Amino acid sequence: MGSTKYKVSELKFTREAWLDNAVGLLSPIFNNKGYMVPKVKVSCGFASTGLRSRAIGQCWSSKSSEDGVNQIFISPELSDPIEVLDTLTHELVHAVDDCEHRHGPEFKSIALGVGLEGKMRQASAGADLLSKLKEVSKQLGDYPHAKLNVPIKFYNMSQRPKAKCSICGYTATPIKKFRSFGPPICPQHQIVMDAIGEWT
Repeated sequence: MGSTKYKVSELKFTREAWLDNAVGLLSPIFNNKGYMVPKVKVSCGFASTGLRSRAIGQCWSSKSSEDGVNQIFISPELSDPIEVLDTLTHELVHAVDDCEHRHGPEFKSIALGVGLEGKMRQASAGADLLSKLKEVSKQLGDYPHAKLNVPIKFYNMSQRPKAKCSICGYTATPIKKFRSFGPPICPQHQIVMDAIGEWT
């Protein structure tokens, strides 16, 4: 049985292709400010830190990849093209910096230069950049991705069992598999620490 043949017009425009084209259209914004966007690979996927972080984007340095190319991930929880482009722009700033300075002054200088605003960890498009992203969005068309609805889990760290030294107040939080051992010994006073919270 022969394989199915497709005409080029029938091939689907994937979200990764949309993101790749977005990088090409966003690059002039960086170039006009004197920054060169390096070669990047962009995918739709969760950040490596897992669901707890709720990170909507992540960039990996070129040193992390065997082919020396920055890799960017855009959360599948995003489907609005403007929000995706905004997040992608933020991650491209990391790529330009090759993830060397996290959200420090060097990152901030690039981010402000291309039009991002606000606290740098959540820096997003200001009015001028937003208008440019809208133009880019028009050229790209709809983002070919349906939003993935992920249930939000709340982790109340204050409810986790702890151990506290009755003399110095040193506290420790045991991992679950060792709770059955009971509270540990205070490293300073060598006494069994008091159990706080639910240990069973």
